[in-house]
Amino acid sequence: MNTPDLKPLANHKNQAPTPDRADTSEQNMDNRELHISSRIPGFYELSIGERLAVVSSVAGLTDSERFHLGQFGSLNGELADVFIENAVGTFSLPLGVATNFVINGRDILVPMAVEESSVLAAASHGAKLARAGGGFKTSTTLPIMTGQVQLFLTSTCDFDTILNARKDELIAFANRGQDSLLARGGGAREIDWHYIPEMHSVVIHIHIDTREAMGANIVNTMCERVSTLMPGILPCEIGLRILTNLTEKRMAKAECLIPASAFDSPDYKGTDVVDRIEKAYLFAYYDVHRATTNNKGIMNGIDPILIATGNDWRAIEAGCHSWAARDGKYRPLATWRKTLHGDLHGSLEVPMAVGVVGGVTKLHPTARASLRLMGNPDASTLAQTIVATGLAQNLSALRALASEGIQRGHMSLHQKNLTLLQQHATSPRNSN
Repeated sequence: MNTPDLKPLANHKNQAPTPDRADTSEQNMDNRELHISSRIPGFYELSIGERLAVVSSVAGLTDSERFHLGQFGSLNGELADVFIENAVGTFSLPLGVATNFVINGRDILVPMAVEESSVLAAASHGAKLARAGGGFKTSTTLPIMTGQVQLFLTSTCDFDTILNARKDELIAFANRGQDSLLARGGGAREIDWHYIPEMHSVVIHIHIDTREAMGANIVNTMCERVSTLMPGILPCEIGLRILTNLTEKRMAKAECLIPASAFDSPDYKGTDVVDRIEKAYLFAYYDVHRATTNNKGIMNGIDPILIATGNDWRAIEAGCHSWAARDGKYRPLATWRKTLHGDLHGSLEVPMAVGVVGGVTKLHPTARASLRLMGNPDASTLAQTIVATGLAQNLSALRALASEGIQRGHMSLHQKNLTLLQQHATSPRNSN
C-alpha cells in the first residue's frame, strides 16, 4: 500500500505536543489524560505526512493506529489531496459485485461499496427474483438539472409579464461561455419562477441539460451569471444562486413483474408472499416510521453504487427523501401491487442526477474500474442501473419481512462479523 512520506516535525511551527512518555500502548493511551486542541493554524498547508504526524501526536495515536489512518489503498497522496482538504489518508470500504441483474434485456454486473454484510446478498437475490419475470425495465428523462436564483423585490412590479418577455434573453445569457456543453447538445433549456409571499421573493428556476455530467458546477456558474442581469430587469436585491438537489426533471425509473411462483418455498406459497409484500408496502404508505426504514433499505441499494462510481451519494439521498415527501407526507419511494393475475408488480421512480465525466468519477482509479465493470455506461444507463438496484434491494427486504423475517438471513451473514469481533477481543494483542 502507498503510505505518505512522514517528515520529522521537530522544528515545525505547527508541531503539536509530543506524548509525555515513550510507551504508546493502547492501555497507556487510554489511561493518560491528553490535552487535545483542534486549533492547528496552517494545517492545510502541511504535507500529508506532516498532517498525519501532527494529528497522531495531538490525539496520542499508537503506531498501529497512525499506520492505518495513513493508508491510501488504490489512491495516492496527490489524489487524496485533490479530492479533499486536510487529507491524511483514506477510509476503505469493501467493494463487492451484485449478480443476477437483467436490465432492459441486458445482463449486467453491479459494483457496490458498502460495509453492511447483507446488502450485496439482498440486491443479488432481489435481482434473481426479478429475473424470473424478465428482469427490470428502466428509463430516464433528459439529464436536466435545476438552478435557483433568489430575488428580493424592493418594490411592487408585474414580474410575471417582465420575466415572460425576457425569457429567451435570459436563457441565451446563461449559455454564454458554455461552448463545450452546447457542442455536446446540452445547455440551458427553460426558465420558470415562483413567488414566496412570506419573503417577498421571486425564485427563478433555470433548467439545464448537463449531458454526461452530474452538473453541479455548470448549474452554479449559470445561476451566478444570470443573477448579474436581474437588477436591470426587476427592482430587486440578489439572494442565493445555487442548484437544487431535488432534481425532479432528472428522473430514473425501474419496474419489474415477478410471477407469484418465484416466491414459492417449502414454508410459504408464492401467492401468500405476494399478498404480504403488498400489505408491507401499504403499511409504509400509511405509516411514516415504516416508510423511513423502507426507504433506507432502498438507499442500501442506491448509495453503494454511487460510492463505487465516485458520484455524490449525499445529493441523491437528499433528492430522494425530498421526493418521498413531495405531497406533504413522507411516503415509500417504491410501489408494490398484486396484479389481476396474482403476480407482483413493483416500480421505483426517483430523482437521479449522476455523471460519468469529471471530478472523482474520472480521477479515482476504483471508480473508473467500477464503470468499466458495468460496460462504461453513459449517465442515463448508470442512473437506470442504480434505480433498478434500489428496487431489487427493496424487493428482497420485503420478501424476507413478509416470510421468515429479516433477521434469519441477515444474522447468518452478520455472524462473520460477530466471530471476527470475538477473535479480536480475545487476541493477546488486544487483551489490554
